[in-house]
Amino acid sequence: MTVDSKPPSVTLAQGQVVGTQLKDNFPQTVDAFLGVPYALPPVGDRRFRPAVKVASSSDTIDASKYGPAAPGKALLSGGPKLEQSEDCLTANVFRPASAGDGQKLPVAVYIHGGAFNRGAAATHDTASMVAWSEEPFVAVSFGYRIGALGFLPSSLSEKEGLLNLGLRDQIHLLEWVQENIGQFGGDAGKVTLFGLSAGAHSIGHLLLNRNATPLFHRVIIESGAPTSRAVRPYNAKVHEEQFQDFLREVGCPADLSESEIFPFLRSLPSLTVTNAQTAVFGKYNPSLRWAFQPVIDGDTIARKPLDAWNSKIWNKVPIMTGFNGNEGTMYVDKQMSKGSQFRQFWENLLPELSSSDLDTIEKLYPDPSVDSSSPYLETRDGEGLGAQYKRIEAAYGHYAYVAPVRQTAEFASSQGAPVYLYHWALPRTLVGRANHGDNMYYETYNTSITGISKSQRELSGTLHAYLTSFITKGDPNAVRGRYGERPEWKPFKPEDNKVMIFGEGNEELIGGDTAPPAKCVADDWARDETKFWWSKVPISQLA
Repeated sequence: MTVDSKPPSVTLAQGQVVGTQLKDNFPQTVDAFLGVPYALPPVGDRRFRPAVKVASSSDTIDASKYGPAAPGKALLSGGPKLEQSEDCLTANVFRPASAGDGQKLPVAVYIHGGAFNRGAAATHDTASMVAWSEEPFVAVSFGYRIGALGFLPSSLSEKEGLLNLGLRDQIHLLEWVQENIGQFGGDAGKVTLFGLSAGAHSIGHLLLNRNATPLFHRVIIESGAPTSRAVRPYNAKVHEEQFQDFLREVGCPADLSESEIFPFLRSLPSLTVTNAQTAVFGKYNPSLRWAFQPVIDGDTIARKPLDAWNSKIWNKVPIMTGFNGNEGTMYVDKQMSKGSQFRQFWENLLPELSSSDLDTIEKLYPDPSVDSSSPYLETRDGEGLGAQYKRIEAAYGHYAYVAPVRQTAEFASSQGAPVYLYHWALPRTLVGRANHGDNMYYETYNTSITGISKSQRELSGTLHAYLTSFITKGDPNAVRGRYGERPEWKPFKPEDNKVMIFGEGNEELIGGDTAPPAKCVADDWARDETKFWWSKVPISQLA
């Protein structure tokens, strides 16, 4: 990180915020205000309580480095090395240093992913995204509580008013943006939310939440949706079991009364809580039973997401959303070798599937061990992959990500919202191919990607141009600039289901040929599989 000697500063009600400047071979300098508190630290007696607004002050706030990541599972390899602390409710604001006083620039707020159990704002190179944009905008990234500290559903949590604290942190941050972003040169009336995976699921829930004053005006939902995986009532059997497991892991005395449990939890060392939430999360795989997830609370998630879509009452704003071609690769057993294991996987994940449903799944995904013409025949010799891996990663990816994303596109477009759908198809590795989250590195125009080759730079630049045009103008085609020759991205409509596919045919990173960065085509890939999984959304939500 290259910094300048003249730090920028902004005066807020909570104090004077003194930031830093980033250059990093950018085409323009970026003002960065890092680790700015948007709520009081949720520590001590504020642990397991809703976020509290920062009081007015004349103090000086050092905003020259990122704040700590929320306590959770270790970040994925290759990410930044960050301290973990419960004092994690901080925001990072980035703006072009050339932005003049009095400007009101569009705003983008990034919500990080990580299964609601890991992740940090600093894993996204938001500064690069701002620096390379043809049109100026202000960007915000932030931390929110994850794991048990952010999502500990149970009947007792509901009684204490402590459900979905992580989602409520996100809403608190968006309220902070409304109050303060003008001081950074942002326009509070032009806010785009964007995020990946759990960040995308979060945006989906905010999109369907009509109880709150609108805090955003368009959204980019990447590999996620409100109907992804399971969104159960707070008192579902599995959540009550996980709550009891968590209490056992932290050593909660069995004879405590209900009124004494949360005071006890607030008294524990942070490491005890972190170790307990990691242990409980590891116990409840696969992902449909993951611990510490958002739940239906009657407020931030007022009802089942499918019911919310069907009600036609939601925040109807322009939407960009999409999926990757191999969403399942990081979540399934790479050594799966037998057809019986494939069927057992679905029996375990969705016990409510009928025998007929399971037969249909096996027909949609032909077993390569008995059908040599199956598209799931494994041909990657020497990679240690089981004969069923290609089959299970496709099926799980379609179920958990592709179908819910398409469901968002179908529901939203049929109810009048502009929708732009994408399909990320670039294989980055031989085993992972177009893996969950790969597009994040390309959207920021990061030098780790643009320095690989001309082909990768063009792909990154094209994606970045579409996203920043959507952020600044509400239309991915409006801003042309360096990548002005890119194809027109046509809106998705149920009767004209167009998708922008990125990186199709470009196998440069796995030893193959290059291809044009993007093209707009009919969205007919894996359509039959998607339609089947749509019909099974209700059983994913069963308590």
